[in-house]
Amino acid sequence: MTQRILAFDSGIGGFGIVRALRARLPGTPVDYLADTAIYPYGEQEDATLIARVVSLMGEAIASLAPDLVVIACNTASTLALGALRDRYAIPFVGCVPPIKWAAQLSRTRTIGLLATRATVRRPYLRALQQRYAPDCTLLAHGARGLADLAERVFRGHAAAPDIVQRELAALFEQPAGDRIDVVGIGCTHYTFLMDAFRAASPPGMIWLDPADAVARQAATVLQALPPRPEALRAHDRAFFTAMPAEPLRMTTAMAALGYGAPALFAPAITAI
Repeated sequence: MTQRILAFDSGIGGFGIVRALRARLPGTPVDYLADTAIYPYGEQEDATLIARVVSLMGEAIASLAPDLVVIACNTASTLALGALRDRYAIPFVGCVPPIKWAAQLSRTRTIGLLATRATVRRPYLRALQQRYAPDCTLLAHGARGLADLAERVFRGHAAAPDIVQRELAALFEQPAGDRIDVVGIGCTHYTFLMDAFRAASPPGMIWLDPADAVARQAATVLQALPPRPEALRAHDRAFFTAMPAEPLRMTTAMAALGYGAPALFAPAITAI
């Protein structure tokens, strides 16, 4: 029998990676867990968030029995991926801002990143630049409101162009911002705003969404694992640590990805 994947995020952002997983691994079961009880992750303290993610993943692994976990969240990946790999034997695939990819494509050697404030302020981002794009100028903007907008867009609302334009202006109007020719997204939520980004950005701008690269790595890791000897559940399941807003709209949006109505996952850990 085939293996099972668990995709994890603080909200709906990981559904973009689920969409890419469906394309690369048709027929592979993918459960989903969103830690909506303390969304957004970018506003939490690092040490507390690491402890929560490690504990929550332990409960999810025990309950859902995946063969592979995709940490479909930049904040959780950059903070907790090492701790997760140290604690659990199961393989993990994370996601990081696409700095290396942007550097490969940039002709002006000025690259942009649109991410959460937490991702922009952490030393991990500068380490990525120093390793993969030392000859590039990196201009980043931490946009708190875009994750919330992406949540609404996923549920079927319009993309609020005034919010998108304001956040993009904060990126492109920085000194040397007019030289940016490639922009990566450093928050998986932003997958659902890519059309709005392209429409509001300067002509010819290249936008990079690493969702497919994460799915490709997950497929590589999964295919190296032995198949399960036992049968799997027939249906994929999506769980939230707090029930999402507009549940009917959420259920409709999730149905397009192969899920039924969201279910509550009540961890033993105390919400922070």
